[in-house]
Amino acid sequence: MAAVFNAAASDAALEALFVPFDVGQLRLPADGRVLFLRARDGFRLREMAGAGWTCEQSFRPFADALERSGMRVATPDLDACFPLVLVLPPRQRDEARALFAHAVRRAMPGGVVLAAMPNAEGARSGESDLARLAGPLQQLSKHKCRVFWTQPLGDGVEHALLDEWLALDAPRRNAAGYMSRPGLFAWDRVDTASALLAAHLPADLAGAVADLGAGYGYLSAQVMARCPGATCIDLYEAEARAFEPARLNLAQAQRECGREVPFSLHWHDVAEGLPRRYDAIVSNPPFHQGRADLPELGRAFIDTAANALLPHGRLWLVANRHLPYESTLAARFNQVRTVTVAEGFKVIEANGVRA
Repeated sequence: MAAVFNAAASDAALEALFVPFDVGQLRLPADGRVLFLRARDGFRLREMAGAGWTCEQSFRPFADALERSGMRVATPDLDACFPLVLVLPPRQRDEARALFAHAVRRAMPGGVVLAAMPNAEGARSGESDLARLAGPLQQLSKHKCRVFWTQPLGDGVEHALLDEWLALDAPRRNAAGYMSRPGLFAWDRVDTASALLAAHLPADLAGAVADLGAGYGYLSAQVMARCPGATCIDLYEAEARAFEPARLNLAQAQRECGREVPFSLHWHDVAEGLPRRYDAIVSNPPFHQGRADLPELGRAFIDTAANALLPHGRLWLVANRHLPYESTLAARFNQVRTVTVAEGFKVIEANGVRA
């Protein structure tokens, strides 16, 4: 997805994160060990990072970009602690609180947690939350972002709150009864577009099925329930945090349908292509990065689907009604039909892959 979801694009929060070092308010650890949570690639990171840096990143395109730049992307051992932990917190507050707790737990006694957030994406709340957890902070503003960091960590950490916030990342049932976790797409509900697609899936969808951008597994569970001819389902998802709830949801779907339909989970950048061919593909493709529409993401999913379908294969997808996917679909398939348009979305079936 690198061409359409540019992980190394201009990143104000990443630029701002390193300002305290530029102005002399912080220094890198003498032993060179740094943990960077939700790390993103960029020029300033490549300037600052050393051999002792470890980057954690659960979103596959960003992880791939970090590795291409020579960064070590890994999850350290549970008992590993660091003198400096960097954080680029997400906008979703429960997810961010869990990440702050993870950062504080990973910081060694006397260590520092440093975070940066855009002002328009909850920076003031993020600073307040970290202060609640770890005590008084220092802060500065740069690049329309707020940068804030702890004092050397010690007795000021609220351990009861730390345990409470760590638990916020655990899979939980959402309002629709599916297991999910904060920060996933439509994590607390079934999104309208996916529900619309599920309601129109044909019962004769059969054979090997792929779900592109599977999230916590709602569409795959619906295929299992509605399509008795499905013999296996592969879930492709770029966000690794989705896999634990997806596995629970598909296991529940197996029990409810009374069939042992094999399924597998793939941490994968769909735009890079798929490793095998399928009889059918379902997808509610992503179409934005942050608040900006990026229809190129959906077009990349369509191209990948066309390349991965067998000659008789069928694509079923849902999209925001205004997104211009028809020309891409017409270029890759002989038959394209709009099944329904409702609630601002359109469900499309395409088959007859063009060579």
